[in-house]
Amino acid sequence: MAGVGEKNPDHEKKGFQIQIDRIHYTVTQSRMTGAELRRVPPTPIGPDRDLFQVVPGGPDRKIGDADVVEIKDGLRFFTAPALINPGRDAAASPK
Repeated sequence: MAGVGEKNPDHEKKGFQIQIDRIHYTVTQSRMTGAELRRVPPTPIGPDRDLFQVVPGGPDRKIGDADVVEIKDGLRFFTAPALINPGRDAAASPK
């Protein structure tokens, strides 16, 4: 237990290194919501894209705006179009 005047190791950390779409960022919060993560890049991630956390060896996790993520060094995230409608153009074009 840290006494008065002693440093708490959790407060010594200057930040966590994460990646979003293969770009490296430093964040200082140990817990962030999906909405907060979307605002990390200089151009925030818009609602037209979904945010996913890379889960090694398992299915990637879709992060909703209200979902809380425990941040640690090395976490990776990626975005993908929120609505994928394959074949839409082909069906809409007249023959």
